[in-house]
Amino acid sequence: MRMKFGISTFVTDEGIAPAELGKALEDRGFDSLFLAEHTHIPASRETPYPGGEPLPRIYYRTLDPFVSLTAAATATEHLLVATGIALIIERDPITTAKEVASLDHISGGRAIFGVGAGWNREEMRNHGTDPARRGAVMDERIRAMQAIWTRDEAEFHGEHVDFDPIHSWPKPVQQPHPPIYVGGESKRSAERVAEYGSGWLPRAGTEDLGSRIERVRDRAGWRVPVSLYAAPDDTSALDDYARAGVDRVLFSLPTRPRDETLQYLDRLTGAIQA
Repeated sequence: MRMKFGISTFVTDEGIAPAELGKALEDRGFDSLFLAEHTHIPASRETPYPGGEPLPRIYYRTLDPFVSLTAAATATEHLLVATGIALIIERDPITTAKEVASLDHISGGRAIFGVGAGWNREEMRNHGTDPARRGAVMDERIRAMQAIWTRDEAEFHGEHVDFDPIHSWPKPVQQPHPPIYVGGESKRSAERVAEYGSGWLPRAGTEDLGSRIERVRDRAGWRVPVSLYAAPDDTSALDDYARAGVDRVLFSLPTRPRDETLQYLDRLTGAIQA
């Protein structure tokens, strides 16, 4: 299987516009654009950024991913438009189901729904989610969205999500719904891939990547597609990724103005081709 190449990034008000970014990626042969999400950053933030470093500026200025992906979709014909990742524990499932289905409709069936439970506890608390329950909340919300996408009259009754029969259109173009890529490297993330995932979205730098990919696929019982998220622009590692079983490498694109971004993409494209 030939390895695919995409981009994972933050789209902000200080970087290249999403429509122009999408077109630039498609013109250079990238197959996908995965966009991160943060609704806000609490001023009294207690949760440290993973690794302990200061929180990068891009986290404070991120555009809504569905708005950005819609702009990218309308400027392209083949580029896959994906959340990487959507913070389900901060999202109303009925509204999010509508957004995902709308993006899939507008893009002509090119949406990928990358999901995760998040790490910023103060951020999720502001959305009314108890951090200790975020995994259970995410699982129920995704199950509820699946019901909305696949039924003309959907209802869901759980501990964290509860609604009587509703009508919601458009339904997604992709059947039964856009692929759900599960982010995270925990044992529970692997279980989620098996339970409702269409793919796995581990971060670059994950230890024993090949063994973990094998375990995820064994747990699911089928060859789960794997997209490696936030990979550095070190193309010398591509053979290692291929041997580990990675299907798509998502290079981490720095958030820069238009001209700097295009120059960076040209250098990255040249390195991949070489």
